[in-house]
Amino acid sequence: MQQLDIESIRRDFPILDREIYNRPLVYLDNAATSQTPRCVVDAIDRMYCHTKANVHRGVHTLSQEATDLQEAARERVRAFINAASTQEIIFTRGTTEAINLVASSMGDLLENGDEIILTAMEHHANIVPWQLLRRRKRILIRVVPVDATGQLDMEAYRSLFNERTRLVSVCHVSNVLGTVNPVKEMIAYAHSLEVPVVVDGAQAISHLKVDVRDLDADFYAFSSHKMYGPSGVGVLYGKKYWLDMIPPYQGGGEMISHVSFEHTTWAELPFKFEAGTPDFVGIAAFRTAIDYMESIGIERIAAHEHDLLEYTTSRMMEIPGMRIFGTAPGKAAVISFLLGNEHHYDTGLLLDKLGIAVRTGHHCAQPLMHALGVEGTVRASFAVYNTREEADRFIDALRRVAAMLGL
Repeated sequence: MQQLDIESIRRDFPILDREIYNRPLVYLDNAATSQTPRCVVDAIDRMYCHTKANVHRGVHTLSQEATDLQEAARERVRAFINAASTQEIIFTRGTTEAINLVASSMGDLLENGDEIILTAMEHHANIVPWQLLRRRKRILIRVVPVDATGQLDMEAYRSLFNERTRLVSVCHVSNVLGTVNPVKEMIAYAHSLEVPVVVDGAQAISHLKVDVRDLDADFYAFSSHKMYGPSGVGVLYGKKYWLDMIPPYQGGGEMISHVSFEHTTWAELPFKFEAGTPDFVGIAAFRTAIDYMESIGIERIAAHEHDLLEYTTSRMMEIPGMRIFGTAPGKAAVISFLLGNEHHYDTGLLLDKLGIAVRTGHHCAQPLMHALGVEGTVRASFAVYNTREEADRFIDALRRVAAMLGL
């Protein structure tokens, strides 16, 4: 596989030239938000300066041009994840809104006493919407446990199904552990029992090749801002069968066919689920972000990140008191760790003073932290523009922090 020209790639991201406390920025918070290449920023600028008009609402030229750009982005997303039709691509504000949409709309099909299956490693965005549904419908939430390496207990997963199981919702990749879950196997088992599956793909979409038809996912959600695109744009893929069946969870303009005070009929897919004015500028620029990723190659990005993961992990384990959480084979390029029993916030704050940007806290996964027996961790996560030299600076900074903390 041809090696990446990382220096050329880094020049696409002006923010990487910043200094933090007079030190070169080392940005290792990509699992939260990746940085944005200049070509995406230019796409946003062009649209605001030359093609800003509301989509699907006018016959004038600007509106038609804006509409064409948004719908070209929808087709780009469809091709990127191999969906069968653009009718199956719903634009949202992010993964969180996409999962809330499914929870609210699928919830109308559930009855009191029905059960759904989640896992212990879910982000709060894939826990709280189901708890809100539980307040409405008194459903039961069952949870797949995680073993010491950060992998799901698949025997326990299969044992949780019964005649009341109506839905499974699982992350493709853990935002804390980096574990890549066997979602294709999980979906196949659920489907053998006629149970649909929702996949939170926020942490997978920029690191793995995702083919929703190969996975046979019923729903798949992800966010632009984790894949080098604009913030405030997300995608919900849903099989047409389900999107036809469930009601919209928001009402307003664009998602209607006819409105009277007596009755409203919904628009055709995908517009049935897109109430109000969308972020058509961000959506159009999202197409550019996907083009950028594919110009590099998802497989090449993944290989580069895996090299950084292995290199950094091996060097981190040389540091006294290092504790790494999540050691599943084939994990994504995420490292959650603690220095001894030192508080994650202290470590993250000191790293920031040395120019290293990492994430600290529970990472919106408090139930997983409870299972791990900690309040939170420090998390370093990689992207295509990170380098071994940055990893070395990160390690040097960690050693300094460990010494400051008396380890």
